[in-house]
Amino acid sequence: MNMPSFSAFRLQSLMEGYDEVLEHRWEPRTFRDMHAQPFAAKAVVASGEMWLTVGDLTRQLRAGDSFEIERDVPYAERYGAEGAVCWVARRHG
Repeated sequence: MNMPSFSAFRLQSLMEGYDEVLEHRWEPRTFRDMHAQPFAAKAVVASGEMWLTVGDLTRQLRAGDSFEIERDVPYAERYGAEGAVCWVARRHG
């Protein structure tokens, strides 16, 4: 898979109306229990792997995979043995 650069992800996200674009680095085996955020988000796993749980569905995501979460939707995250880097675009409005 040909993954875009962070700069390209950031530019595309801003053009789509997202107002904040970040790079998150997660430590190995980090777990975040079910929670919700006051913003919509789209993200790309840039390296490593993670498991995302929304409702009863858990997805394993690896480098190059992407996902979207609407605001106020509960979800949980678990990161792999090597941790992960995720690029995240947020829409607060």
